[in-house]
Amino acid sequence: MNLTLSRSWFLGMKHYLEYIDDVFHSVGSTPEGLSDAEAVERLGKNGKNKLAQVKKDSILKRFIQQLIDPMILILIVAAGISAVLASFENEFPSDVIIILIVVLINAILGVYQESKAEAAIEALAEMSAATSKVIRDGKIEIVKSEDLVVGDVILLEAGDSVPADARIFECASIKVEEAALTGESVPVTKLIDKLTGSENGDVSLGDRKNMVYMGSAIVYGRGKAVVVATGMQTEMGKIADAISKAQESATPLQIKLTQLSKMLTVLVISICIFIFGFTMIENYLKGVPNSIEEILDVFMIAVSLAVAAIPEGLAAVVTIVLSIGVTNMSKKKAIIRKLTAVETLGCAQIICSDKTGTLTQNKMTVIDHFGDNEEKLVRAMALCTDAEVDADTGEIVGEPTECALVAYALSKGFNKNELKEKFPRVGEAPFDSMRKMMSTVHDAGGSYIQYTKGAPDEIIKICTMAELDGDVFPLTEEIKQTIFTENKRMADRALRVLAAAYKPHDSVPSSFEPEALENNMIFTGLTGMIDPVRPEVKDAIEECRSAGIRPIMITGDHKDTAAAIAMELGIINDPSKAITGAQLSKISDEEFENTVQNYSVYARVQPEHKVRIVNAWRKRGMITAMTGDGVNDAPSIKSADIGIGMGITGTDVTKNVADMVLADDNFATIVTAVSEGRRIYDNIRKAIQFLLSSNLSEVLTIFTASILGFTILKPVHLLWINLVTDSFPALALGMEKAERDIMARQPRRAKEGIFSGGVGGDILYQGALVTVLTLIAYFIGEYIENGAWHITNSNDGMTMAFLTMSMCEIFHSFNMRSQKKSVVLMGLRGSHNKFLYLAMIASLLLTTGVIYIDFLKNAFDFTSISALEYGIAIALAFTIIPIVEVIKAVRRSVEKR
Repeated sequence: MNLTLSRSWFLGMKHYLEYIDDVFHSVGSTPEGLSDAEAVERLGKNGKNKLAQVKKDSILKRFIQQLIDPMILILIVAAGISAVLASFENEFPSDVIIILIVVLINAILGVYQESKAEAAIEALAEMSAATSKVIRDGKIEIVKSEDLVVGDVILLEAGDSVPADARIFECASIKVEEAALTGESVPVTKLIDKLTGSENGDVSLGDRKNMVYMGSAIVYGRGKAVVVATGMQTEMGKIADAISKAQESATPLQIKLTQLSKMLTVLVISICIFIFGFTMIENYLKGVPNSIEEILDVFMIAVSLAVAAIPEGLAAVVTIVLSIGVTNMSKKKAIIRKLTAVETLGCAQIICSDKTGTLTQNKMTVIDHFGDNEEKLVRAMALCTDAEVDADTGEIVGEPTECALVAYALSKGFNKNELKEKFPRVGEAPFDSMRKMMSTVHDAGGSYIQYTKGAPDEIIKICTMAELDGDVFPLTEEIKQTIFTENKRMADRALRVLAAAYKPHDSVPSSFEPEALENNMIFTGLTGMIDPVRPEVKDAIEECRSAGIRPIMITGDHKDTAAAIAMELGIINDPSKAITGAQLSKISDEEFENTVQNYSVYARVQPEHKVRIVNAWRKRGMITAMTGDGVNDAPSIKSADIGIGMGITGTDVTKNVADMVLADDNFATIVTAVSEGRRIYDNIRKAIQFLLSSNLSEVLTIFTASILGFTILKPVHLLWINLVTDSFPALALGMEKAERDIMARQPRRAKEGIFSGGVGGDILYQGALVTVLTLIAYFIGEYIENGAWHITNSNDGMTMAFLTMSMCEIFHSFNMRSQKKSVVLMGLRGSHNKFLYLAMIASLLLTTGVIYIDFLKNAFDFTSISALEYGIAIALAFTIIPIVEVIKAVRRSVEKR
């Protein structure tokens, strides 16, 4: 029987009703797992461990979707009308060809932009792909969860997301949160025994206590399980037999832009209707008959005005700028999972950060100890850990604190692998944040020994004896005080202190529950270790201060340790600004909301404390970011405005609820991301201001000319300006580097509108300014051509107006590099945007070519203007820079006063 058929057979079996040996037999595996070769073969035959996704649209379908956009349909209608006119007049349909070329280019760009954005999202998904620990070829390997196959043996521990459906065969107090499948919020305690079916021969999903299922999360304990179903054959796959990747919801900025576009559409179409009606009525009153050709001409102007005046490229520009920004952030180790985070980052006022690994290097090293029997202390600390020494490489793998303890043992001549052989583990009570300790029980050759390690204050509570001078004595208050003094001595040096205790057993304990094990212990000693501060974090803290952002440290460490590290980093300058979780628990929510600003360091906290801290700041109207790595951090990350997961130490559950994941777990990366978020938002606003002022100038120019009774620009001219002088400079503005003072500003308000801060007024006066310069150019051209001003149609005037408006908008894009600062001074100080220079050069060459290359000139109905006219048009266009510079200078002067 081939593997595919046998797989179909065993997937129909109820593995929770079988003995574990039968399960291994049915899936063709052993407790030592599969070989790499067998795993590769099964993956090839049965596919990835992924839920089915909706098939992506083909390129052709995407192209058609671009063409059925309402504004594009209007252009196509305009092309049809132009074709009818050309046939009536027996002319070459140049307008039709140009319009269709524009439509084609827009559609191609649209498809390309979608593909680019999709590729960026896929790249980020790849960077943050979930992984699983498996046993293959008898060794522990880390593989992508999507590469798991039936028969793989997976290792599970607190914080892991379960990657596939699996039968448990080793269980150390495993508890699983299965709300995604069963709706039950209380974690389920798991076991390894075969289950007995009910009267109908089955067991309900929520009662299958020897199984773990894809989509659930390990919240306690650890163990091993053999995979029995992957991908669409899992219980999660049955619930969602056809599921696609979640689509990102529209960001607040995008919603505002959509509303803006709708408003502009209504406004411009109303203007077009007015122009059309005004012209028809004017001709009627003058007694001029409205011929079909004239009606069609006016209709073309109205329709083209609508298309040219609405910034169709606005949504695309925003998408591209966001996409590029997200990609840039990923290169700087900040993986953005939700686009909303990009906007919100720019508003961040509070950053609540874990200490270990984020503010520090996460490389703990034991540098001090207390206890008469260091050998026993070393053995206790090394055996009561889940960190392991790789036999091949000698690398220590595991949680950083436990790695430090194993490294400490190695430095004293005790290899954990040798200790494990001599004292094999027979049971355990895993660590959890409520108890702040863990216990292991080992076979000592005829008897059993229990080791417990954890927070000194908690270990002391469960000890009744202490080992001193090679003997065991009752744990008196005097001895306790000595221990506490030694603990404080280490903590005052910013050391992390752990205590160890032991207890002999004559036989294997009947229960490995914490309540049964952790009592009547013998205290054996303390170890002091330090996790060095990341060298770049101190500067990042200072940058936060100058940017109006308050850093908050949250840690499970001792208060003295936390305060010492925080003072070294500059987070606090007074130990009184540190508070413990126990102290926080005694403060009511109402009181805490009024005093939260008094504290910047929280020590010995529980997960629920993090939620309180976030909520207290948010109720004060502060935009709050929260970091987290453990599964219990998920509630606080969800509560925060910006949830930040840890890419290295973070659990899958935490990463999945985070808005942003730090690939390097570094606080400085958060500050970098905030700066990048501010830059992206700034650039989007610059692009919006540029596009709207440019389009407003087009509307005002065409409207004024129509009222005065002459044609200043034709439909194809407007389309050219939209394509060349709007989109490319807007994209170039999106690439603008951050302004020098971007992290010296106070955070912007979250509800701040697009037109706030004077942007709305700038759009109005700048649009009007371009209109005036364009009209001046037209009238100069008309005068040069006719020798007088008649306010009538003029080829020279039209050509000069086109050149002036095109280049005026290009020059104006340089003004948009900063809303308030002098772009001239920015250039003199070495701040340049090469993309804007390229856009300017390309626009100048293309626009000049349209005017002087015969077949293009004829297609656009232009005339080859003289060098004088050309120079005047360029000079008029350039005046937009000094005029705006003067207005900026006046505004800066007023603000200083």
